[in-house]
Amino acid sequence: MTGFKNFILRGNLVELAVAFIMGLAFASVVTATVALIMDLIGKVGGTPDFSTYSPGGVSVGAWLTALISFLILAAVVYFLIVVPYTKAKDRYFPAEESGTPADIAILEEIRDLLAARQV
Repeated sequence: MTGFKNFILRGNLVELAVAFIMGLAFASVVTATVALIMDLIGKVGGTPDFSTYSPGGVSVGAWLTALISFLILAAVVYFLIVVPYTKAKDRYFPAEESGTPADIAILEEIRDLLAARQV
């Protein structure tokens, strides 16, 4: 299980390819979630598609629909992907404490012992 966690949270080309493939597969889930939220907005406002909205003769409806869809998409990605991933990464791979890493500290100790023997 540790090897699998290291594979998931370590960055390299193979993992990037896997992430890209998974992202494409997950895009349909995110798109469906955005459509669901837009339908809920449509229940409140009458329609989830603002394409025909043009106050004062200026067609801003398509832009408004795209803007709302983008904001919902960003919220879905952030709250359903980024936040859980960050929490899992912090839980399973906590940040190393600042200071000298253990292997460097051992090498420095060996260096100091060798220097003390030569004097």
